[in-house]
Amino acid sequence: MADLSIQVREADDLAVLAPDGFINAHTVRQFESALEDLVKAGKFTILLDCERLNYISSAGLGAIMGLIETVRENRGDILLCSLQENVFAIFDTLGFTQLYRVFANETEARKALAESAE
Repeated sequence: MADLSIQVREADDLAVLAPDGFINAHTVRQFESALEDLVKAGKFTILLDCERLNYISSAGLGAIMGLIETVRENRGDILLCSLQENVFAIFDTLGFTQLYRVFANETEARKALAESAE
């Protein structure tokens, strides 16, 4: 089995990127490419569904940080949901939970997006 697989699905103005496995020095380029492809396609509201993400390294966090300015300049955002406890700890320790909105699941993230659009 590969260290990382990524599922991407789009619905309305939201792109959901769901990594499965480990984002580390060996797999970060795959993750970064998936994010960049969404932005190039004009998808600026991206939900990272981390339910099956087992680990993210600083390189993976850097890939997210590398696109946040472009995304927000285009009135979008990168949201996080369904973080496993150990992955949440990584995001939280490095201050990402202060920079990004974190939701319990995709349904809650969609609800918050709908409310902010009103």
